[in-house]
Amino acid sequence: MTGDRIELTGLRATGYHGVFDFEKRDGQEFVVDLIVRADLRAAGASDDLADTIHYGELAEAVHARITGPAFDLIEALADAIAADTLRDPRIEAVEVTVHKPGAPIARTFADVSVTVCRARSIPIVIALGSNLGDRAATLASAIRELRDLPGVTVDAVSPAVETDPIGGPEQADYLNAVLVGRTALTAPQLLSELHRIEAHHGRIRTVRWGERTLDLDLIQYGEPAGPDELRSDDLALQVPHPRAAERAFVVLPWLAADPTARIRVGDSVIPLQEHAATLDSRGVRPSAEVIDGTR
Repeated sequence: MTGDRIELTGLRATGYHGVFDFEKRDGQEFVVDLIVRADLRAAGASDDLADTIHYGELAEAVHARITGPAFDLIEALADAIAADTLRDPRIEAVEVTVHKPGAPIARTFADVSVTVCRARSIPIVIALGSNLGDRAATLASAIRELRDLPGVTVDAVSPAVETDPIGGPEQADYLNAVLVGRTALTAPQLLSELHRIEAHHGRIRTVRWGERTLDLDLIQYGEPAGPDELRSDDLALQVPHPRAAERAFVVLPWLAADPTARIRVGDSVIPLQEHAATLDSRGVRPSAEVIDGTR
């Protein structure tokens, strides 16, 4: 996570949050302070509004939440504002302080406030493959690097499968596996780290679908149909992976790693187990090689 941040302080609006009936009826002023953490280097280099977080849009979202449906507690209001803010995939973390200066307290006081801190924790699916060198050792090393990556938590890794190559020139069989976990990184940051790990293992992008020492594909970022799901057709960041649903060597090990997973297929979201039953699994075989990605 970078040290860059954007602060929006003292945003005032009338809301109807509170435990008592008169608070929900009469309303009162609430004040919100927002600290957003995001990587601002691109904006600093380009001087382009498109590369930063739009402060006006942040303010409008906070205002809409303050003036929107009532909560009993300002803790719940702060949490809702944090969740709204983290829907922007560029934002790494947020700190929200909600002030309630008119709180119904019998004693003299200056202010009452609640602060919540929320970091991105997005479910991710990463497919791994190799068909050059010591394939199992390469995949195990890549998994260890992902485990050590700040902002990434590995929940499960599938057993390896042996896979016939698809497309491209004639080449050796692949060893494939799938990792599921969570991340505090934005999708572009995570993809950059995957490319860095590939390069560390000698991956060179020359022939499409050609042989490779290591392939790390970001299959899914966020829960399908959930508020954190990222859908992008940008050639630099395509998620969900546009061909993952067609590939048994991705779907079958993914199912082994997470039997409860769901997958997006076009505009539909279905259980992965249901989708796996529709695929031709010829060319995908259990492997005797063990990937030890632990210490």
